[in-house]
Amino acid sequence: MTVKSYLSLLTSALLASLLMACGSDSPSTPDTPDTPDVPDVPDVPAGSVEKLVTIDAGQTYQTIAGFGASDCWMPATVGREWTKGRAGIAELLFSSEIVAGQPKGIGLSQWRVNLGGGTAEQGAASGIDDESRRAESYLKDDLTLDWSRCEGQRYFMQQAKALGCNNFILFSNTPPVQYTYNGKGYSNRGGVSNLKDDCYDDFAAYMADVAAHYVAEGYSISHISPVNEPQYNWDGGQEGSGWTNEQVARLAGELDAALTARGLSTDILPGEAASWEYLYKIKDGADRSNVLSAFYTPGTSTYIGDLAHVKKLVCGHSYWTDGTWDGMRSVRKQVAQKAESLGVEVWQSEWSMLGDGYSSAEFVGYDQATEMDIALYMSKVIHNDLTVAGVTSWSFWTSMDMPRYGHKDRFLLVALTPAGGEYGDIHQEGTYQPMPTLWVLGNYSRFIRPSYRRVALSLNESNLFFGSAYLSPAGDKLVAVYTNLSERAIRLSETRTGWPAAPKSITTYTTTSSKKLQEATLSASAQVVLDAGSVTTVVYNF
Repeated sequence: MTVKSYLSLLTSALLASLLMACGSDSPSTPDTPDTPDVPDVPDVPAGSVEKLVTIDAGQTYQTIAGFGASDCWMPATVGREWTKGRAGIAELLFSSEIVAGQPKGIGLSQWRVNLGGGTAEQGAASGIDDESRRAESYLKDDLTLDWSRCEGQRYFMQQAKALGCNNFILFSNTPPVQYTYNGKGYSNRGGVSNLKDDCYDDFAAYMADVAAHYVAEGYSISHISPVNEPQYNWDGGQEGSGWTNEQVARLAGELDAALTARGLSTDILPGEAASWEYLYKIKDGADRSNVLSAFYTPGTSTYIGDLAHVKKLVCGHSYWTDGTWDGMRSVRKQVAQKAESLGVEVWQSEWSMLGDGYSSAEFVGYDQATEMDIALYMSKVIHNDLTVAGVTSWSFWTSMDMPRYGHKDRFLLVALTPAGGEYGDIHQEGTYQPMPTLWVLGNYSRFIRPSYRRVALSLNESNLFFGSAYLSPAGDKLVAVYTNLSERAIRLSETRTGWPAAPKSITTYTTTSSKKLQEATLSASAQVVLDAGSVTTVVYNF
């Protein structure tokens, strides 16, 4: 009950008592002024605590490019063969619609599309045992292009665009098998590229041709990422190749020329570093680490900052550097410092709970963890990537997969269960389920839209309570995302500085073990309450 309602009832009760004492059988409403308006106070959970928060919209940081996920590996099959469920899965990933207070999806604003190496066409001869890790290519053995291929991937591109996501990043794990030394999508060359020395221009032309094809079909291909995790040798199991910085720089030059020749505005996304540390220091060999210095120090043989299609941008992966709160912050601080010194924007292009070095003090371990535990831990990574590393784009790894081997939702947003069960044949359509990782990512992706700018949010931050805030380009919305990992609800006591206006209303979207971006509408004067064990998005409407 609100304070105002309580005062009103109390006043009415007193009046009734006085009138009855005077012998009146029919009390009437007195002609008095309205009860003064007082701030709305929602029902306060027992045991909740109050926390001070200051949001200064006048202090701004990075501008957000988007939030995304990749189409490795299952979308190739699901988009082609799961004809009953595929539209529903696409809706979960891309829809921004809210119906009766429930978002239908998480409104991804970026979609990463794998340019496969052609191992799917090779089949068992590819040497990749897991069929789901083989990927199609548009390139045929006669070196012509077959645009009827990659049907499943094309389905999700079509759905993404139809549902409002039209920012596509093409990425490559390996050159097409027609251009590799061993004719395979994996490498046996160690730390150097599996791309034939005389095929750099051919590989670049292929990537540019795919981009040009989709641009002609109305897709916005904003970037091409030509190599993936070059610090690994990728000698089996799935498509991949090692690369040195020199080789990546050479390929970037060829790709730049190919994009220019086709009149494309598509840019190159360098990096895809296997972990953040490879970006800012020498690790596991100087020839394929310290990537920021290698690519953006003028005068070096690996400098790519003068290429027309390179906009001083780099991307890295959040794997392996997320085991503790303090550790992840230390690493990300060094990323930000190195990038800032060179004037380079940073994207986080892959994360899932891949590592095994998680602190037992901060994470209960895979066996004991619930799916929600994993999603809440992910919020730590997202928060520190945004606020410490200062990334402008954040992407999850696999959008969908089968949660086999006790993996729960470590590697996926949407869980797939084939008709034959968890370990069944993915070609046999079954059921799908949105996971807590989907909804927690949605606390960011659905509400922090491209061109929103991060603003200052100050609180007594810890690994149990943290948040960040973002202002829309039109100044009509301010979005704050909080994570409360404690066992008690938190009431926010806010100080607002530099806001464009007083909010007209407040809407919250809460994700817990039992809520999936559950909407609640508050008055402009309401106090925001964060559930225990929650991620909550607060939207202030001006």
